[in-house]
Amino acid sequence: MKLAGLKSVPDAHDESIWAATWVPATDARPALLLTGSLDETVRLWSPDELVPAGTNTGHCLGVVSVAAHPSGVIAASASLDSFVRVFDVDTNATLSTLEAPPSEVWNMQFDPKGTVLAVAGGGSASVKLWDTATWQLIATLAVPRPEGPKPSDKSGSGKFVLSVAWSPDGRRLACGSMDGTISVFDVSRAKFLHNLEGHFMPVRSLVFSPIDARVLFSASDDGHVHMYDSEGKSLIGAMSGHASWVLSVDASPDGAAIATGSSDRTVRLWDLNMRAAVQTMSNHSDQVWGVAFRPPGGTGVRAGRLASVSDDKSISLYDYS
Repeated sequence: MKLAGLKSVPDAHDESIWAATWVPATDARPALLLTGSLDETVRLWSPDELVPAGTNTGHCLGVVSVAAHPSGVIAASASLDSFVRVFDVDTNATLSTLEAPPSEVWNMQFDPKGTVLAVAGGGSASVKLWDTATWQLIATLAVPRPEGPKPSDKSGSGKFVLSVAWSPDGRRLACGSMDGTISVFDVSRAKFLHNLEGHFMPVRSLVFSPIDARVLFSASDDGHVHMYDSEGKSLIGAMSGHASWVLSVDASPDGAAIATGSSDRTVRLWDLNMRAAVQTMSNHSDQVWGVAFRPPGGTGVRAGRLASVSDDKSISLYDYS
């Protein structure tokens, strides 16, 4: 497996780009890349040329997270302005505005069926679940606080929730916290199951394997990428190689590889059989906040694609083969 640089777009936004995801293809158009920036905008890009396909405004502070519905028809963006904006991808019409207290949204993801939007609740130490048919809040999953106060955790801020991921079967939800713990929930029962331990610094990004609903990957400021059996509560593997914080992780659609972005300015491709980095890409000149593999599907789409976004305001696109 390898990555080949296809295209980089400098100054894709006016400020740092903190978020990226792919909007799945529809019958009418191919998949699109969706990016969110501290310049308060959300932008859409064509899948192979990275030609601008639309700019969405509506936030009055930086955009920290974007999520795409599995249908490819709607998407959501979350901003430091305390709002989540849900919009129609093709018309940019606002479908709903979800209010969130300050610093309560750091990451969000639609469930595989598209019926629920899970929002990592920042300082509220919870994950909030929104019904996508009515846009009503249907559950708040509270992340348990650690037993016994840690000396450094006087304020309880250790349970600041940064990241969220759904298992491919939609039964489990994992969220990563500032203190390094990863909490796993049974969604149908709205029940906390257990914590996954091993990180000691913020867990900024999580992704489940697309081919094994038990396997969860995590990216942490401690510089390590972990691979867990999320049901057996065990650490399967720890991978290291980045020189600094690992800010983002995504799994390839074939389940054979993961990609990571780091504050060491690199993107790395990891072979999961070898559990080692097999390639390092140095396209960016600043922290890499997001990496995202394009989902399969769409007419005439054969080649795999990976996108990365950075504090340097650029987007890079790679061929994954």
